[in-house]
This record gives sequence, C-alpha cells and structure tokens, in this order.
Amino acid sequence: MASLLGLPFLVLEYKWFRSEDGVGSFGGAFYWSVGLLALSWAPPHRRSLRIPRVLAAGAGLGCVLLPMLFALALGAAMAGS
Repeated sequence: MASLLGLPFLVLEYKWFRSEDGVGSFGGAFYWSVGLLALSWAPPHRRSLRIPRVLAAGAGLGCVLLPMLFALALGAAMAGS
C-alpha cells in the first residue's frame, strides 16, 4: 500500500526536479526513495519477508514525501513572515 501511494508522488517529484534543471540538493532523498520502493518489490512475495518489505516501502514513502513536505513547510514559513 505504501509503495502504491509513493509512486504517484515519485513521478510528481521527478517532474518537479526535471523542471528545475536537475535534482540538486534533494538528489539523495530522491535516489533513496527510488531504491527503497524498488527494494520493497524485489524480494519474493512470501509471508516471512512481509515485514522487511513493509519497512522498505514505508521508508521509501517517507523519503518520497520528505522534499515535498520541506517545500510546503518552507512556503508556509515564507508566507507567515
């Protein structure tokens, strides 16, 4: 479920970075999120590997949302001052 929520945000983030002429300082978060979401689908779909897959998908979702949440917080701080 987390990877399904993360994929649209990942595509949106990629388009956002592409329009800004590269990933810049958030490149690490972007590449980690791609890697973790891919890692969540890589192991076989067995019951014993469910927890590592959920953890990888959750961490990937967190990395996907990190730059967007930072941009929203920065926008709110700039609007408040």
